[in-house]
Amino acid sequence: MEAIVFEEFGGPEVLRSREIDAPHAGPGQVRVKVVAAGVNPMDYKVRRGWFEAMMPTTFPAVPGAEVAGVVDEAGEGAEFAVGDEVVGWAATGGYAQHAIVGNAVLKPAGVSFEQAVAVPVAGETAQRVLDLLQVKSGETLLLHGAAGAVGAIAAQLAVAAGVKVVGTASEANHEYLRSLGATPVAYGDGLVERVRAVAPVVDAVFDAAGFGGLEDSIELRGTTERIVTIADMGAGELGVEISVSGAQTDAVKTGLARQLQLAADGKLAVRVAETFPLAEAAKAQEISESGHAKGKLVLLP
Repeated sequence: MEAIVFEEFGGPEVLRSREIDAPHAGPGQVRVKVVAAGVNPMDYKVRRGWFEAMMPTTFPAVPGAEVAGVVDEAGEGAEFAVGDEVVGWAATGGYAQHAIVGNAVLKPAGVSFEQAVAVPVAGETAQRVLDLLQVKSGETLLLHGAAGAVGAIAAQLAVAAGVKVVGTASEANHEYLRSLGATPVAYGDGLVERVRAVAPVVDAVFDAAGFGGLEDSIELRGTTERIVTIADMGAGELGVEISVSGAQTDAVKTGLARQLQLAADGKLAVRVAETFPLAEAAKAQEISESGHAKGKLVLLP
């Protein structure tokens, strides 16, 4: 099968398209013919070698944590049958024509494969951090990177819970944030004053951007408490909590099914910024690493 692999750490140029052996489903497992694979910031960070202490890499490595596709091989005792359309986490790397899936759920008919694959990682991350921050109705959440894949889902979940969301984003994304129910502010110099103009009190901060802003966030909060980042690995020096990943538990699976159904019902908007053929995975990761993707980046094997 065709897959994208890397055999050394480095920039996007280390990614190569290669023919490798397809994985096969063991007992309790299913293999999918991948229709859509999600591109996440974690992918380029692993490719750079930044997570070796937590996630050792075995070369050649196939990137990709999430897939949506059609089951084409089911092991004995598997939860799904051949022909089922499923969405979930890839156990063997998602940038490939076939993948073994770990935690997975059925894809609702009202959600496209491209939309569906935008939910697992972003949805789990958004809900995990909102739970860590314990935001509740009537509070104000400052959300950095609100127009990105994680930020947009977090904004919608928080707004639905009665939270006022102030989201940082470029001017080009302000109307989009308003459509999600958030109050947009431009990032950069003068952020503290702009936020205070629309929200005198900030109860919690969710940093999904990682391009500065934590010092301003601490000033707005007056403390490092109830500030969580998923993107600024230097946050520990400021005393800010970093949330990297969540356990693949039944609760995560239940949350994915719930969020996909919200998307199918039109209650959770999922914006796919751009799709790429598998061979252009390096280009997709380069855009992801730039921090300027306007929504989810998806590969179509």
